[in-house]
Amino acid sequence: MSELRFVRMGFGAEAVEYQVAWDEQRRVHAARFADEVPDTVLLLEHPPVYTAGRRTADNERPLDGTPVVDVDRGGKITWHGPGQIVGYPIQKLPRPVDVVAHVRRLEDALIRTCAEFGLETTRVEGRSGVWVLGDPVDQRPALGGLSLDFDPRLHDEEFDPRLNGPEYAPSNAGQRREDRKIAAIGIRVAKGVTMHGFSFNVNPDNSWFDRIIPCGIRDAGVTSLAAELGRDLTIPEVLPVVERHLRDVLENAEPKPREVERAAV
Repeated sequence: MSELRFVRMGFGAEAVEYQVAWDEQRRVHAARFADEVPDTVLLLEHPPVYTAGRRTADNERPLDGTPVVDVDRGGKITWHGPGQIVGYPIQKLPRPVDVVAHVRRLEDALIRTCAEFGLETTRVEGRSGVWVLGDPVDQRPALGGLSLDFDPRLHDEEFDPRLNGPEYAPSNAGQRREDRKIAAIGIRVAKGVTMHGFSFNVNPDNSWFDRIIPCGIRDAGVTSLAAELGRDLTIPEVLPVVERHLRDVLENAEPKPREVERAAV
């Protein structure tokens, strides 16, 4: 791929409102499609906001009517806010576009970032993003005194973890020793150019996720780099590492058009 341009839009007191960042994404997207700018990664922090991808169900949104911004990316509902690095890579990909390969590259850069800080993370089959794996199911503590065989999240289609206390809260998945997501990914590709991207939890207040069903997943939770390492970390410490691994992975990638099988005539 060509050389990347990184744009740090704003962090901390200069965090960028979601609509402002979305407008800038669309502006850069149009310029990249026209080859007026190089591949660009927008890096920023948002004030607290819930955003919902196209596949979000009504029963995954906040119960209290908290506003949600509906966006044109894939995936479901998530939260952005202080303590989280958000990245929007806007890149031109070869056709036919391989969306999954683009997601895998973003995951790889964030897995490498976590490893540099001493945290082992991985992918989970069928679930995008970067994960800290929990203990084997038979070694996890029981929920609410119940056997794991009766975990209502797995057997009751009407069970709602948002209504059932801290033992089911996504932010407490680490205490339950369950799988927990440290970085979420949701993208869109239009005219062969990517939009949206990833959110990486450095040291946010993860209780914001307890008001929703994060990414539509009821049997896992969320975590952060600071929570997993048991020490304070700041955005300024982590941002250069994220940027370096993104540059290494994305600039050195050689994306090729997918092999398209054609039926014999």
